[in-house]
Amino acid sequence: EQLSPVAMPSEIRSVAEEIAQDRPFPRPVQEALVTLLRTTDEVRRLLSSFVEPQGVTLQQYNVLRILRGAGSGGLPTLEIGRRMLERQPGVTRLVDRLVAKELVRRARDSEDRRQVMCSIRPEGLTLLSSLDEELEGVGHILSGGLGESEIRGLTDLLNRLRASIPQR
Repeated sequence: EQLSPVAMPSEIRSVAEEIAQDRPFPRPVQEALVTLLRTTDEVRRLLSSFVEPQGVTLQQYNVLRILRGAGSGGLPTLEIGRRMLERQPGVTRLVDRLVAKELVRRARDSEDRRQVMCSIRPEGLTLLSSLDEELEGVGHILSGGLGESEIRGLTDLLNRLRASIPQR
């Protein structure tokens, strides 16, 4: 996949221009929300263009990354769901698909037979390793010409925004 170069400032368009909105947003917070949603969609599309040709979805990739981080002991399904970037009720189905692809294994916990532990298989680690290399270049593109301090500032702003959202 060929990555396009980072947009130069003269090429940057507002979200209103991109979605062909004729009227200005009533309030800046509405423009920020639409911009965040549009940007999230673009980032997801870019990441999917690298991950999906390898036979996994972004959600499955997320599960694999979580299990790699958990180490050889693995994690129960509920804990995987808690750690997901995109929370969704179908974690068991995601794991089922990864088991079918022989990227993840499931086994009953030896101490608590009610609990099923999931762990990444060597094939899953190999897949992640190859994706890590490809996605390193994506990180450069996603920085969008921002400097390190701007990226840290953006991260801080997003963390603050997320912290202000009531948990449901």
